[in-house]
Amino acid sequence: MRLQFSTKGFNDIVDITDDVRQIIKDSGVDDGVCLIFLAGSTGAVTTIEYEGGVVSDLLRALETLAPVNDDYAHNKRWGDGNGYAHVRSALVKPSFTVPIEEGKPILGKWQQIVFIDFDNKPRERELIVKVVPSQMGRIKLQ
Repeated sequence: MRLQFSTKGFNDIVDITDDVRQIIKDSGVDDGVCLIFLAGSTGAVTTIEYEGGVVSDLLRALETLAPVNDDYAHNKRWGDGNGYAHVRSALVKPSFTVPIEEGKPILGKWQQIVFIDFDNKPRERELIVKVVPSQMGRIKLQ
């Protein structure tokens, strides 16, 4: 399954929790895992309490770790000014896996699944979502 959407870039954070829930529901998988992956190097998938204060705190922390206006070798080589986006993507990661039980993703009460677009321009994004049923019922432990 592919999840497609537009982003504003510049640390745009998109809550994809409901989309992931629907994909899991449509899959019919009752027990397993759901993998969400960006085939790209300037975005990330993670979880967060998706509210203004925590979002602001995360963005401030990322600015400390990989400042937008720092001196990046990537920018010198390619001239596209998004070296920080590549570093942030590597730190936060382009994929996330959530367990599924009773046909639903297991998330904490205040936990949402989000996509973060670190790039320095608006983008059309596509996430690959794979729902994999558990095989534990077929494994015999000795």
